Order: sequence, then C-alpha cells, then structure tokens
Amino acid sequence: MRARPQVCQALLFALALQTSVCYGIKWLALSKTPAALALNQTQHCKQLEGLVSAQVQLCRSNLELMHTVVHAAREVMKACRRAFADMRWNCSSIELAPNYLLDLERGTRESAFVYALSAAAISHAIARACTSGDLPGCSCGPVPGEPPGPGNRWGGCADNLSYGLLMGAKFSDAPMKVKKTGSQANKLMRLHNSEVGRQSSPDFCMKNEKVGSHGTQDRQCNKTSQGSDSCDLMCCGRGYNPYTDRVVERCHCKYHWCCYVTCRRCERTVERYVCK
Repeated sequence: MRARPQVCQALLFALALQTSVCYGIKWLALSKTPAALALNQTQHCKQLEGLVSAQVQLCRSNLELMHTVVHAAREVMKACRRAFADMRWNCSSIELAPNYLLDLERGTRESAFVYALSAAAISHAIARACTSGDLPGCSCGPVPGEPPGPGNRWGGCADNLSYGLLMGAKFSDAPMKVKKTGSQANKLMRLHNSEVGRQSSPDFCMKNEKVGSHGTQDRQCNKTSQGSDSCDLMCCGRGYNPYTDRVVERCHCKYHWCCYVTCRRCERTVERYVCK
C-alpha cells in the first residue's frame, strides 16, 4: 500500500510561493517547447522561452530536470483551463505565456491560484520523476514514519517530495529572489498571501484589457444549469442566443460473438446557447 500524505504538504507549501508580479510564472511558456528540441545539450537552455538568467543557469546545471519542468508547465496549462472551464474567468490568458495580460499581473485570487498551482505542479512532477527513475540525481522518498493501517504495510517507491520541493522552489522562485532575513521574508509572504485573499477580482463580464478580461460574449452557456456555467451567471444578465448544432455519434451498437462490436453513425440536432 502506498500513501502520500506529503502531497498535501506540497500544496500547502506551494501557497507560500506566490508573488504580486507575473515574473514567477513566465516559465509556463515552456509548455510551448517544440518536441523537436531534445534538451540534451546546455546550449538548448538559451532557446527556452520565458526563463530569466538564473533559470537558464539552473537549466544548464540540471539539464536532466528540464523535460520534467516542461511537462509540469503543460500540466499547469491543462489543469487551470479545466478547473475554470465553466467560469467567467476561464484561465485562457495563461496560454499567452510569457506575455500575460493584467488578470495574471494583478494580485487577485485568480493570479494567486495560478502561482500556487504552478509551484505545486513543478514540485510534484519532480518528485514523481524521482519515483519513476527518470532523474539520476535522486531516488525514492523515505517510508512514512507513522504505522500503516491494520493488515497493511508500506511498500513500493514513495515520492521523493523533499527533493521535489527543493528543486521546484529553486526553479520557480529564481525570478523573484530577494535577500531578506528569514523572519522578514516570512512576514512579507504571509502579508501578501492574506492581501491576495482580500482583494476583489474583476467580474470578467465585459472585455476590458485594463484588467485582463476577455469578457463572456460568445461563450457557450448551459440554459438548464444552476451552476457557474448557467446562462444567467455566465452571460452576466445580458441574455443569450440559441443556435443549433449537428452532432454525429455512434449508435445502435451490436456485440458480435466473438469478440467485436459494430455501430452505426447517427446524426442528431442539439440546441446550444451562447452569451450575447
């Protein structure tokens, strides 16, 4: 049995890695790294978009990490879009990395989420890469100190969260390293995190480049939903327009002994709605 209570610690620790400017997440532009770039030579590091000089240096000295870091950047992009798919703010501006709009430059809850998600993703990806044997510089993490449940025992290869947190913090914190005393730095970090939670976010109803809002015009909404994807909430009271869409799907499937399934392709018309 494998247990990962340390993953929760990683997510909590990640909340402390936020800053009020977008420099700390410009590295998410690595999600656009072409597959043709092998990342097996130090000169490749300067070709990577969104890195500051300190991160380029980390790349050169830890080249084996970079495929994992690129993977983490791609996972952040997908996770953020998935988490906010049905919200007015749908995390679409994250795809503009490293040239973000103001919604990710201002100290709002949305930007705080992206910072925390990014910090957690890179640390967790590195920890898992250690477990998988993809990184020669690290190995399995320690077996948890607490006893397992009755009838169970610890086994397998635990995630090396300590190494993941160490290297993840080195990379994601590199753009905003400031020489401060430990107590002063911790105090400023706590003040910032508290302030982020108190600041109001734009409603993201109308397009407004000053706050980085794309607006919700032409966004698809759900007429029957009571949630955040409902036409009432998504369209901000402006109303919505219906349209019909033709959907082709498999139907009348039949199992044949043995062992395959044949289906027909059926077409139906569905009504959808977009915000005015």
